[in-house]
Amino acid sequence: MTRRMLVLRGLDAVQMAHLREMTTWFLDQKSITGAQGLEVTQSMRVAVAAQACLLILNLGVEHFDGWVEVILYPGAFRVKHAQMDAIGLVRNEASVLTGESWLRGPVILSWDDVERDTYRFQAGHNVVLHEFAHKLDGLTGVTNGMPPLRRGMSRKRWAEAFSEAYDALCQQVAAGESGFINPYAATNPAEFFAVMSEYFFTAPDILKNCCPAVHKQLALFYQTAAAH
Repeated sequence: MTRRMLVLRGLDAVQMAHLREMTTWFLDQKSITGAQGLEVTQSMRVAVAAQACLLILNLGVEHFDGWVEVILYPGAFRVKHAQMDAIGLVRNEASVLTGESWLRGPVILSWDDVERDTYRFQAGHNVVLHEFAHKLDGLTGVTNGMPPLRRGMSRKRWAEAFSEAYDALCQQVAAGESGFINPYAATNPAEFFAVMSEYFFTAPDILKNCCPAVHKQLALFYQTAAAH
């Protein structure tokens, strides 16, 4: 079942065996349920769990502690949130999302997008990796693009690599220039980390060419085949 998942093709036999163990753990510990009448099959659960566990393959299952639920919508879903304007009035606004990750709550995903990203390659796009990267980022209690780093990694080097690349992308987007990196990464540092994680696993060559210092830090952090 996992052999058809494009993002897993760089793994060797030992890594795949380890990933299957972690996927089994994930399916045992986390509930994956459907919304709006979506019937969730075992293959759908495996698609979500295996790709989520790719992020923590060399980090450990404790990195997914503190929450228990994944919710799958059939397609993009609408969420409402309160927005305060410049004069202090609060307005309710609606957004259409393909994924959402709550700091201490569920991960919510559009199955249409999960299915597309799982079986049809798009460089830099994988909604499962994106939303579960937010879970790693949030382990410190806030999502700011600085997850708890491995022992021996330098927070200073991480911050320098990410802030320099983020600032460069923001300038590029502000100037209306189109680059190789999804401009959504310029939203804020948390989204930048999540998008960079998508590129690290789905299009490492693009990331290495565009943001070599970021690629190096993610290779130290994730320590997977995508680092090579």
